[in-house]
Amino acid sequence: MPAKYHIHVRRVPPRFSPLAKNTIIDWGEGCLRCARCVKEQCPVDAYRKRGFDPSQFVDTIDEMCRDCYRCVQGCPRELIYKANNPQYRQLGDEYWTPEILAATWYQAETGKIPVSGAGYGGPFAGPGFDSIWTDMSEIVRPTRDGIHGREYISTSIDLGRKPMFLTFDEQGELAWSVPPLLELPLPILLGQPSLGANPRGMQEIMVQAAQNLGTLAILARDRLVPVPAEALGQIMPSYSTGALNLDDPLLSQIRALEILDHPGVLEQVEALKKRYPEVIVSIKVPGDEKVVDRVAELTAAGMEIIHIFAGEEARGLGEFQDLHLKDLIRRCHLRLVEDQLRDTVTLLVSGGIALAEHVAKAIICGADGIIADLPLLLALECHLCRQCTKGGKCPVDIDQITVKRGAQRLVNLMGAWNNQLLEILGAMGMREVRRLRGEVGRAMFLEDLEKEIFAPLFAQREGELKREPT
Repeated sequence: MPAKYHIHVRRVPPRFSPLAKNTIIDWGEGCLRCARCVKEQCPVDAYRKRGFDPSQFVDTIDEMCRDCYRCVQGCPRELIYKANNPQYRQLGDEYWTPEILAATWYQAETGKIPVSGAGYGGPFAGPGFDSIWTDMSEIVRPTRDGIHGREYISTSIDLGRKPMFLTFDEQGELAWSVPPLLELPLPILLGQPSLGANPRGMQEIMVQAAQNLGTLAILARDRLVPVPAEALGQIMPSYSTGALNLDDPLLSQIRALEILDHPGVLEQVEALKKRYPEVIVSIKVPGDEKVVDRVAELTAAGMEIIHIFAGEEARGLGEFQDLHLKDLIRRCHLRLVEDQLRDTVTLLVSGGIALAEHVAKAIICGADGIIADLPLLLALECHLCRQCTKGGKCPVDIDQITVKRGAQRLVNLMGAWNNQLLEILGAMGMREVRRLRGEVGRAMFLEDLEKEIFAPLFAQREGELKREPT
C-alpha cells in the first residue's frame, strides 16, 4: 500500500488583524467600579491584551473575543454588549461573502478545518452548490476517518487520455503507443487569479506551493516569470489564441500545457503532438451555450484534458450566465456518458470554487478535478476590495508578501481543503476520489426533490383542501 499523501501545514500568523464578525461596545460611563470587574473574568483575557491596530483602525479585542458573552451577561449596568461589525459586512460581495473570506483566512493561517463550537446555524439549502446534499451514512464507522482512521483513502486523480479498450498485434504487443498520463496526489490545480496587486509575485508563490503540494500551477505563458529548473515539472503554461510557438524551448521541459479553445485548435494540437508527443494538452473551453457540444466534439477528436471555465460567481458565460457551474458540469458529463466517451477524457472546471465542499460537489456532478484561483488570492489576506483593478494601493500590501510566507499559506489552505475532502469521502464510505466522479446516487439535489417529491405532495394536498366541504 502506498504511503498516505500528507500536506505539511504550519501556522502562518496574519500580518493584519482579521476583521471580526462582531465588535464589542464598551461604555465606561456609569461604571459601578465593582470589586471584581467582569472584564477580569474573560476566559481569553481579551480586555488586558487588547490593543489598537493603526494600519486598519481597529480594536484588536474583536479578534481575540470568542463570543462567549460572559462579559455581556455579567455586567450589572449592561455597559458591555456585542454588535455587528459594519466593516466585516462590507467585505467581499454577494457571492464571495464575508463568511467565505473569513473561513479562507483561518484555513490559510492554521491549515485546520473551520469548526463552529455552537454548530451550524445557517440554512440547510440555498442556490448553486448549496442545493446539493451529500450522503454521509458511513460517518458512524470511525475506521472510515480519512485523516486519522486505519483505512487508506486516495485523493489522486489522473490527467490525460485513457483508451476505451486495448488492441494487440500478432506478437501480443500493444498495437498503439500508450498515451501520456500524469497522476496528481489531490484533485486540485492552482490557477492564477484574474486580479491581484502583484501578479509576478503571485506566480512565484504558486510555483513554490505547487512544488510542496505535488500539483500543477497554471500560469499565463506570455507573463510567465523565470522558473527554477527543478520546478518546471510543476507548471502548466496557458497559451492564448495564436500565442503557441512550437519553437518555444519551454515545451521540451514541461509535462502539460493549456490552450484557449479556438476554431483551429485541433490542427494546432496535432502539430504540437508530432513534435512533443509526451506533453499532455488541455483545451480551455468557455462555459457558454456552446460548451456541451464543444466538449463532446473535442472529446471525440481525441483531446486529453478539457478545462471548462465559468465566471467568478460560478455562473456560465454568454447565454448560460443564469446557469450554475454545477449544471454546466452535469450537462457535459452526461453528454459524454451518452456518447460512451466519458472515461476517455479528463474534465477540469474552474470559476466560483470558493470552499472545500465545492470541490467534492463539483466532482459529484461529473468533474475529475477543479482549478482553484480566487481562493489563492484570499489566502494571502486579500479583502477582495478590487482596488488593484482600479490602479489603487492594496490595503493589505499583498505585493510585500515573501514567496516563502505566501506559499505556506497556500499550502495551509489546500491542506485544510484536502482534509475536508477526506472527511467527506470517509463519511460516504469511499476509498478514493475517482469513485466520487458523477456519483449523483450519493447526493440529493434540491431542485429534483422539489420537482419529484414536494411538488406532487403539495398538489395532492391542495386538491384535498378544494374537495373539503365548506
